[in-house]
Amino acid sequence: MDNGALNMSVSPICRQGDKKCAYVYFSDDNRNAEGIIPDCCIIKNEGFDENEVSALEEYMRSQLATLKRMAANVNVMKAFMGDSKE
Repeated sequence: MDNGALNMSVSPICRQGDKKCAYVYFSDDNRNAEGIIPDCCIIKNEGFDENEVSALEEYMRSQLATLKRMAANVNVMKAFMGDSKE
């Protein structure tokens, strides 16, 4: 069942060589894509067309500051333990 909702999640900050980055995951019932910030590009795509990929990349560019804050605030242990309480 496709309810039209696009889900997004953000990884904690990672290191790629000497550069900091984070991954942004987009998915719905049938498709998924993985982007990387601060580059704001989609690096894996299953099911989104070219226009949709461009829109996801534009979203990452326009929301880069927010996405960076989200990545910086990811509590890996809390996420691993499944604790949804703040």
